[in-house]
Amino acid sequence: MTSNTAMTRHEVRECAFLILFELSFREDDTLEEMYELAEEVQDLTVTDSVKTMVEGVLLHKDTLDEIIAKYSTKRSISRLPKLNLTILRLALFEIIYDETMPNNAAISEAITLAGDYTYQEDTAFINGVLGAYVRENNKEEQIEKEKQEENA
Repeated sequence: MTSNTAMTRHEVRECAFLILFELSFREDDTLEEMYELAEEVQDLTVTDSVKTMVEGVLLHKDTLDEIIAKYSTKRSISRLPKLNLTILRLALFEIIYDETMPNNAAISEAITLAGDYTYQEDTAFINGVLGAYVRENNKEEQIEKEKQEENA
């Protein structure tokens, strides 16, 4: 039963987060089974927006994990709590693949999720990884823009 009830962006993100977190323990279940489980057992509303976010994170999981591994300088990705990993994947997905989502808003939303579901030190870690990624990539974009202007 997929509903298209109007949900806030925050509600969509939190629902996607809960489904992705559950999937990290139930890798043998199909997405449709997970969506049904989310609606029936967890009483979540699974809209098309939620599905788009979940499926986008899963589609780009390897790339997202490479980025997390690069910017997680103190912890290897295999040692990250699944909550942290899920929040990081979701936030990076929004930063990289959702042009309508400002980077600062994606980081802020990740921090909100972390504050609700993780320990305080995890929140700082998540903020650090996302902040480092955004700072470095903003510099790369600026350098590329300057090169294009020089060649014009």
